[in-house]
Amino acid sequence: MGWPLAVAAALMDRNKGSLWKALAALAGGHLLAMAAILAPFTMLLWLVEYQRPIQIGAAVLVIALGIYLLITRRHPRFLARVPPTKLALWSFLAAMAHGAGLMLVPIYLGICRTIETNAGHDAADTLISGNLGIAVTVALAHTAAMTLSGGAIAWGVYTYLGLKFLSRSWFNLDVVWALSLIAVGILSLVFVH
Repeated sequence: MGWPLAVAAALMDRNKGSLWKALAALAGGHLLAMAAILAPFTMLLWLVEYQRPIQIGAAVLVIALGIYLLITRRHPRFLARVPPTKLALWSFLAAMAHGAGLMLVPIYLGICRTIETNAGHDAADTLISGNLGIAVTVALAHTAAMTLSGGAIAWGVYTYLGLKFLSRSWFNLDVVWALSLIAVGILSLVFVH
């Protein structure tokens, strides 16, 4: 969701190059946030031993966050106007807050695969045989997808639609985001092993 900031940077500078610089800063912050989460998990073998309590705790935390977002509907004001020099920091904080790295941990650990054996044993095998290169590859692929999709939207809005379109047709996905967190949390509790 950093693409509006990329559009704002280009509109403020009246320069298309600022859009690409902003996207690079956003991608860097996002990648750093995922690395900060994924790197430690490559070294935590004990995670497999406590998989069930961690899944339950994470599900409850996700449900609580969804409920909090439904109750508290306004964004902090300091996030509304981010100068282009602080986009990497904003992207890092937003990615950490939205769980960009955490959502990739189950994929990296192999916990979400449907297998006939115990998911915990399979995750331990992935941890033991895996290395930091896998985490870096996952983080780079996710960051590339985020940057390309957000960049395409930012470029289209900046090039074709402009500021009038944004001010007249802005839509808020906060309720959808909160409900999806609650639903995922409940599903996680239902299917906990």
